[in-house]
Amino acid sequence: MSLNPIERAQGLRIRSQQDMAAGLFMIALGVFAFLLSGDLPLGSLRQIGPGMLPKSFAVICAALGLMLSLASLRYNGEKLTGWAWRGVFLVLGGACLFGLAIRGFDIGPIHIPQLGLLVAGPLVILVSGLAADDMKWKELIIFAIAMTTACALLFKYALSLPIPLAPWLLGI
Repeated sequence: MSLNPIERAQGLRIRSQQDMAAGLFMIALGVFAFLLSGDLPLGSLRQIGPGMLPKSFAVICAALGLMLSLASLRYNGEKLTGWAWRGVFLVLGGACLFGLAIRGFDIGPIHIPQLGLLVAGPLVILVSGLAADDMKWKELIIFAIAMTTACALLFKYALSLPIPLAPWLLGI
């Protein structure tokens, strides 16, 4: 929605707190990604280096964040509200659990062997699926089985990546 003459006379102020917060987060993320990829050679358009893609994405992310932040000064929007922390913790926790379960780990006296993709795949989907309010167990289990099968076929067999499937059971 565009501004009327009275709103325009009020000067520069944040009219959409959510858009401003999201824009600043995207700018910070872009700057952070650009700094982390700083030691990678950029290359040229003729011979692309390993830093071209991450640096390009970082610049695009920061530019879109800047556009979103500027739009929050012009257009009215929603106020900043609280976050749903349950979803954040379960989705990130599921991803961390996947990384630990697929290759195994040792932390002091705790030893978890390699569980492979056949265990880690459904595990990440089931834990992440708990983040949804309208989750149904039957649908989630079917989805976990289908996605794990698709990932095994794609990554292990089609792309020949060295991902362990079930070293505890099949030895592969």
